[in-house]
Amino acid sequence: MLSTANTKKENTMNKVRITALRQTVYPDLMAQYENPIEHACEVQIGQQWISTDGQRPEGLCPSAWSSMQMFVEALARGEGNFYDGWMKDPQSAMISCNDGFRPVSFYIEALPTTSTPEEV
Repeated sequence: MLSTANTKKENTMNKVRITALRQTVYPDLMAQYENPIEHACEVQIGQQWISTDGQRPEGLCPSAWSSMQMFVEALARGEGNFYDGWMKDPQSAMISCNDGFRPVSFYIEALPTTSTPEEV
């Protein structure tokens, strides 16, 4: 069960950085089950987005967003510590998109409310 602890004292929302870390591709499953499609996933490894006020950043795949939205919104509100200590950094999460043929793993992290442009 997803449990979070609110560590934020103010009413402001954190920005949340989303980083594409890894993609796995299953050509055997694609050949067996998927109809050929163009531009199935245009995410590049290392690509980053910043969510402001818990909103989907422009350019982030809507399908990937549906997999991570509740985590991004929780981190934006100052919550974290998902699943009682799942992540080493309690203000982060590792989420993969729901593409069963070529899933991308995303690292999601709350940014300090006093971030400088270099940190973002």
